Parts: sequence; C-alpha cells; structure tokens
Amino acid sequence: MVSYYADKKYSDRERWICIYPAYINSKKSYAEGRRIKKEQCVENPTCHEIRDVLDAASFQIGVENKLYSREQNKDNVIFRGRVRVQFKNDDGSLVNPKFPTRKDLLVYVAETIPKLKSRTQSKSSDQPQNVQSSKKGNKKKRR
Repeated sequence: MVSYYADKKYSDRERWICIYPAYINSKKSYAEGRRIKKEQCVENPTCHEIRDVLDAASFQIGVENKLYSREQNKDNVIFRGRVRVQFKNDDGSLVNPKFPTRKDLLVYVAETIPKLKSRTQSKSSDQPQNVQSSKKGNKKKRR
C-alpha cells in the first residue's frame, strides 16, 4: 500500500502538521482532544495566538478556517481555526532542531502564549476595574 503523501515534499502544505487550539487547551480533557499535560496547557488559546507564537519562532505557517472534529461548541467562532506548520525540510531534516517532536512544539506554544502582549494587557486592564468596583461597596447608605 502506497502512502497518499509518497509523491509530496515536506515543503508542500499538505505535509505540514496541524495544530488545533484544543490540543493545548487546559479546559479540555484527553478525550476532548488535549494532547499535552494540563499543567503545561493554556486556558482557551485561539488559532491567532498560536499563529503569532509560531511566526515569532520563524516557522512557515498557514491558518485555515477549519473546526476540530471533537469540538462541542460548533457555533462559537472563538474555537474555529487550525494552524498548519512546516515541521520538516524537503530533505527530511527538522526546520527547527530545537523542537524534535510535535509534542515539544505544542509545549513551547503553550508556554509562550501567556507571555503575549494580548494576554498580559488584558490582565492588567482588568485589575483597575476590580479596584473601582470595590470602592463602590464602601459607600455609606443614607437614611
């Protein structure tokens, strides 16, 4: 039996590996598609965040508007998308020797997403709002 990809090169997009956000989502179980340990995962990643991390690591990437087959929230746009990554060169060598396996790449992406500006800015903007809401509770009621 001959492989479907026998005549394709590693640089062809069909040979690139796929990464769905569910692979590194800490709110998913292994049955729902998580591929790495929960402690290594990130909460609700998006395909755009995965794209930004892999682009910064100088990988060839492509974003596709696909839905993960095990995704239960099929109507929610946040969970849509997958990222394709060129993992090997045409000669079979790794594009980035720092990541010898797919799992190593997933762990790197999950560790790097919380450091993105979009994640750190949203946390810092939430804190002043919480301070303001606590001040409202300190007002004395007049009778």
